[in-house]
Amino acid sequence: MAAFDLNLLRIFDAVWRHRNLSRAATELELTQSTLSHALSRLREQLDDPLFVRTGHGMQPSARAVQLAPVVESLLTNVRDRVLTAPAFEPQTSRRTFTIAMTDVGEIAFLPRLLHELAMIAPQASVHAVSVRPEDLVADLASGKVDLAVGYFPDLQGADTFQQRLYTEGFVCLVRQGHPLVHGEVTREQFLQMSHVIVETEERHRELAEQHLKSEHVARREALRLPHFISIAPVIAATDLIVTVPEALAEVLSRLASVQVLRPPLKLPSFEVKQHWHLCQHYEPANRWLREIVFNLFNRPSSEPRPRRSRKASA
Repeated sequence: MAAFDLNLLRIFDAVWRHRNLSRAATELELTQSTLSHALSRLREQLDDPLFVRTGHGMQPSARAVQLAPVVESLLTNVRDRVLTAPAFEPQTSRRTFTIAMTDVGEIAFLPRLLHELAMIAPQASVHAVSVRPEDLVADLASGKVDLAVGYFPDLQGADTFQQRLYTEGFVCLVRQGHPLVHGEVTREQFLQMSHVIVETEERHRELAEQHLKSEHVARREALRLPHFISIAPVIAATDLIVTVPEALAEVLSRLASVQVLRPPLKLPSFEVKQHWHLCQHYEPANRWLREIVFNLFNRPSSEPRPRRSRKASA
């Protein structure tokens, strides 16, 4: 193999099909003398005449007849499986896409994404996973995770790509008919009210908490929760207040009788992005998924989050 020139197989295939050196040379865009020289090399390496000139063209030898289907198969595989990028057909694909998300990401992203996939890739499925930040790069590099969507400021590296989707801020939630709050909450009310604190490992929580601490804002804590799933019924049934990302508030306002309010103090914003690894950058299915996510969730930084109203009933 080390001494064999695989390009000679193209010479063999052209002569086999045309049975004529001139026509074979024209197809390969070679001079006839160059093709004849290459054919001589192939004959020498295979120790067989392969093609013999007759009055009816180049007559293949018995060895050539034996080799022809093998060479044709090899060249077809190289052309179709090596040189041609595999296509992704969403309508028929049964691909399972593994997406790393936080709890907020699952609530904010999955409904719209699954609705879209049901229409354009009905047999595809999604596996949403929660991955520790320190493990995420390795899981993306190994292909264990196809895409990470959310706020992952630590997800860096030369082989890691990222694409901004939108800029996210924080809002407050209180129940409809709250005795103290009517369409807006003042700073004094914010400091006096009892708060729900969600103790997750999501980095946006750390961002908000550090900012409040730096501003010496001390809240009255009435409840600590390990996740976001029970926020809506808790807020709807009590006079508590909670500070959450806008995307989460938008969903929860449709599920429970709560008000979405602008916070009375300036809180930081953060960029929600999709992240992927170099090993998946050119993979057709991954590229298709990234395009779907971008088209669904991209919002220019100057464009506000669409919201029907500040107050939303269940």
